[in-house]
Amino acid sequence: MIIDTHCHLDNEKYYKDVNEVIKRAEENGVKEFIIPAASPKDIKRAVELSEKYDEIYFAVGIHPLDIENFKIEYLHNYITHPKCVAVGEIGLDYHYTKETKELQIELFKKQLDIAIEYNKPVIIHIREANQDAFEILKDYVSKYPTLKGVLHCFNADAQFLKLSNNFYYGIGGVITFKNARKLIEVFPKIPKNRVIIETDSPYLTPHPYRGQRNEPFFTTLVRDKIAELWNITPKEVEEITTKNARELFNI
Repeated sequence: MIIDTHCHLDNEKYYKDVNEVIKRAEENGVKEFIIPAASPKDIKRAVELSEKYDEIYFAVGIHPLDIENFKIEYLHNYITHPKCVAVGEIGLDYHYTKETKELQIELFKKQLDIAIEYNKPVIIHIREANQDAFEILKDYVSKYPTLKGVLHCFNADAQFLKLSNNFYYGIGGVITFKNARKLIEVFPKIPKNRVIIETDSPYLTPHPYRGQRNEPFFTTLVRDKIAELWNITPKEVEEITTKNARELFNI
């Protein structure tokens, strides 16, 4: 079986057919799903889906591009829910603007503190902010060695492999892209017991379906590419990554 550890099934692109999307995934061996509810407008939908489907879990956090909606109480309201398995997605994103850099850093640290308080793993988003994110995470794991999480959509910056005692590496559709040379080069250096599979649905659809809406059953394409790179069978990839996901998210 496969666990899609990062799929935004609460997104409006699934409002009309989420039941069919889940069924299609399960028919292709994807048996569990984690929704990172990264915006206050989506959290209720994520919770509703987790309560409707035994196989769906959620995380709660404020995405760095959604900081204007940040209220610390928002996390406390949902983090004790029995289907909440993580804090996320959280992190730093300087792609669109750097004017909010200091606020993003403050928000990131506050949410890391909450994860530590509740003993939850974190789902980390990093875009064009590698050095700041690395320094923050390095500092936190030195102070709080029990902190753990996943570097979502791992961006192939090898310095983050220094965190592998605490962090896992989310591998999704990008690894199938023809221009993913850097990730293909770094991927063999990731310990096998630190790799988990994700889609980031509805985004980052794997080759050869780029341009279409992504959905969890496409994890099979990610699995197959990993099997090729590790020179093992797809079933072995499923066994390894499912075990890793269960250990990280305690499911």
